[in-house]
Amino acid sequence: MIYTCTVSPSIDCTNYLPEFKIGTLNRSEEVHYYPGGKGINVSRVLRRLGVDSIALGFAGGFTGQFIEDFLAEENVETDFINTGQISRINIKIKSAEETELNGPGPELTAQHLDELSSKVKNIKSGDWFVLSGSIPEDLPLDYFQSLVEICQAAGGRFVLDTSGKALPALIGSKPYLIKPNKEELGDLFGTKIRDTQHAVEYASQLAAQGVENVIVSMGAEGAILVDNEGAYWAEAPIGKMINTVGAGDSMVSGFIAALSQGKSKMEAFRYSIASGSATAFRSDLCDREDTEKLLEQINVHPFKRLDVKK
Repeated sequence: MIYTCTVSPSIDCTNYLPEFKIGTLNRSEEVHYYPGGKGINVSRVLRRLGVDSIALGFAGGFTGQFIEDFLAEENVETDFINTGQISRINIKIKSAEETELNGPGPELTAQHLDELSSKVKNIKSGDWFVLSGSIPEDLPLDYFQSLVEICQAAGGRFVLDTSGKALPALIGSKPYLIKPNKEELGDLFGTKIRDTQHAVEYASQLAAQGVENVIVSMGAEGAILVDNEGAYWAEAPIGKMINTVGAGDSMVSGFIAALSQGKSKMEAFRYSIASGSATAFRSDLCDREDTEKLLEQINVHPFKRLDVKK
């Protein structure tokens, strides 16, 4: 089984309008309501790709009920912990420029965290635990380290897709997969990633630290995969960029879905890029048909592995 974990699920209210003006009334031409959160996105895309998962996290109130009902309609199984608090609402404004207003996450108690630990203890050998999204500053990172230890002790595969302090703190746990974009990769090393070769250099350092697979999304430059055997690059497919929200999560889903269905790692890498691009080319998350249409555009090329800098 694949378990995804979203600490602060949300309702994402996305508004489309030709122009957004501060300090006055704006009227949206189109509005969409979706359950938000990176782990939730992973579970939604997995289901669309024909793979089951269980979405873990914290939810509550009428907004939490909306999230659960929405996911049930999409046949995504949930096992959320009820916080007794209203889950947050995030406002996304799509006009000439993108504007976001994200609500605060729930206040979590020691009991809430203990409940999540109990659920992670259900992980068995061969299962996946995907920790995605931001981790609130007030939560101790060693708690999440303990979740990783539970997963790995049971023989599960740990996938990390977060940012901020949690990313460098949890890399030492040697995840099976991390998927930073080039900006997040640069932040890890206090630098700016100039090009694909530069990205391979630093992703190779992460592989040397024990991360089994590093996928770096490079936007129009495509993506790279680095593991302990080599480095690989694939170009981005051609299409009109509509929505960047969830594209990275879709890449994680595509990679996991393909591996869980018995495909090779290189095929999983292609599927990862196709899934992320298919999401970027539409207003919601990708589906299987759009993903598989893009596969023929994606070719994987070996990339010369650079020596790791000391």
